Amino acid sequence: MTNSIVPPIKPKDDEKDEGELPAIGRYRELATKWRAVMAVLTALATLLATNQIFALGFFIDYTMLDGRYLYLITGLMLIMVFITFPSHKSNLNFVPWYDKVIIGLIAVIFSYFAFNAERIILDAWEYAAPVQGIVLALVTWVIILEAGRRAGGWPIFFIVLTLSLYPTYADKMPAVIAGIGMPVHDVAIFHVLGEESVFGVALNSFAMLVFGFILFGVSLQYTGGGPFFINLAFALLGHMRGGPAKVAIFSSGLMGSMSGGPITNVLTTGPLSIPAMRRVGFSRGYASGVEACASTGGVLMPPIMGATAFVMASFLGVSYVTIAVAAIVPSVLYFFGLFMQIDAYSARNELKGLPKEELPRLGQVFKEGWYFIAVFVILTVMLVYMQREATAPFIATAALLIINQFTSHRMDLKKFMLMVAATGRLMAELAGILAAIGLIVGALAVTGMAGTLANDLVYLAGDNILVLLIMGAITSFVLGIGMTVTAAYIFLAIVLAPALINAGLDPLASHMFIMYWGMLSFITPPVALAAFAAASVAQVSPMRAGWEAMRLGAIIYFIPFFFVFNPALLLQGSFGEAALLISTALLGVALLSAGLQGYLLGFGRLGEGRLGLIGRGFVCVSGLALAAPSGGMLGLNQAMLLGVSIVLLIAGMTIAIAQRKSAQSQAV
Repeated sequence: MTNSIVPPIKPKDDEKDEGELPAIGRYRELATKWRAVMAVLTALATLLATNQIFALGFFIDYTMLDGRYLYLITGLMLIMVFITFPSHKSNLNFVPWYDKVIIGLIAVIFSYFAFNAERIILDAWEYAAPVQGIVLALVTWVIILEAGRRAGGWPIFFIVLTLSLYPTYADKMPAVIAGIGMPVHDVAIFHVLGEESVFGVALNSFAMLVFGFILFGVSLQYTGGGPFFINLAFALLGHMRGGPAKVAIFSSGLMGSMSGGPITNVLTTGPLSIPAMRRVGFSRGYASGVEACASTGGVLMPPIMGATAFVMASFLGVSYVTIAVAAIVPSVLYFFGLFMQIDAYSARNELKGLPKEELPRLGQVFKEGWYFIAVFVILTVMLVYMQREATAPFIATAALLIINQFTSHRMDLKKFMLMVAATGRLMAELAGILAAIGLIVGALAVTGMAGTLANDLVYLAGDNILVLLIMGAITSFVLGIGMTVTAAYIFLAIVLAPALINAGLDPLASHMFIMYWGMLSFITPPVALAAFAAASVAQVSPMRAGWEAMRLGAIIYFIPFFFVFNPALLLQGSFGEAALLISTALLGVALLSAGLQGYLLGFGRLGEGRLGLIGRGFVCVSGLALAAPSGGMLGLNQAMLLGVSIVLLIAGMTIAIAQRKSAQSQAV
């Protein structure tokens, strides 16, 4: 195998360590002593989580009280937030004195809460705390707001600040959004010492479920998972028409499923896939759009989805496997749409694959990285068949790290410390955001506004479910711009999901709907963060990358409506109905992809100019009609949808044929 495709296929020894994530300007460049502190804190947090989840009794001869565990691990995470994230660009390279003061306060406050964990529950401190408890709760509230700002940005800070204070002025609001009013000290103890706010479903899911998957995702990157999946994808698909772009959706989809973050995934796999796409003729904008869409879609792909899936399982009171199974068909439709668009674009522009002699051999790839597949199988079996969601990622991580030490890619101390640092940074970021979002959940719960808002939304929609869905889609998208997917989902799961369910929609479909639309902000301008990250790698205009990503990911704008209209697409119905809907959806997605890219397999180009665009529009609508689910809420007959689709497809092809004949006659 030669090294002429792109360096990432077989990195040189002097290149960046495998798995080392590019800096994106949000994190401090820490001195050696602070790196050591982060490593110790990460190890302590991992030890605490392992002890609690496996009920090992490291520190005592019985399982630690969940409340005490949450106080301890949250305290560690918040300390890491103030080490990792600067308050301002002026302290990117050092930890200022005031951050050290805050770190000391966190250590004291959360140690006090952990020591008194039993008293907090038995004496109901969330309703009547002693003076010292009230004071410490107020200070903690402020600290969490600042942690949310640093980890999630100013949008999260302002939203959380406004809504976390809502109980203090709820009784003064207009009747339609009025709630129970409370003095600020009562709100503080409810937020910090209760079980429905900061330490509610979001942080509980993080501490008991998500923690292990963060470990697994980072371990996978630092043991060489990224290069393995890239090489595997090149061996399988690199020689095909438009091969490097198909490699991108395969490898980025797999890595995205495991890393759980679109931007992180773009910055991990983008430097490997984008140069290869450029080599065979893809434009910079198109290449960055492909990478952004693939990395974003990976977070929706089972068996390992992002942290949002675990939070959703907690909200719905179902197993994680239920969420993963429901996500199978939507994720298949999304990636199938990407694949077909890339194939059509490549055919239209006559883009070839890479020479086979330059590609890695499949047998050699498996020989060098078989254990990644083995660990992936172990994890899947434990999740799906044994249903051990909490312990599975820890066991898979341990297996991965142990096997890795007996391979040529074994981890040295330097890389291990990089892995620990990356793990701590990711944990701190997620915990800081989730703690802040928990304040919103608590504020809506204590005022009774969650149910009121749900009823108000149904009222505003006039009992029209489609209007309600469009309102929900717009709200999810807007919130997705300013928040992470998980943060936006938690807020909407409290406010919007009950409204959809009250309107008669399937609960699982409703929650999946808001998660999918929250994801769309990563590939949709004006703030398409995944596309902008890919643009920085491809060195192209961010807006151009955003528009390309939006066009490539077009099918995802419709998929959430499809599975809400008929949950059979979430495998929630009979086998026969699901098989029929999936078959027509796949055909519809293929037609939609052809219309968007202007090339239909077996037919050729679909036309040029304004008239050609009209013909392509007919083909796109034909695809949507075929993909739309029959039965369910729409109540449309499959034969009718098929008839509409055929008529529109014939119209589009007729225009293309007419243009071809006109061009031939002019040529003569």
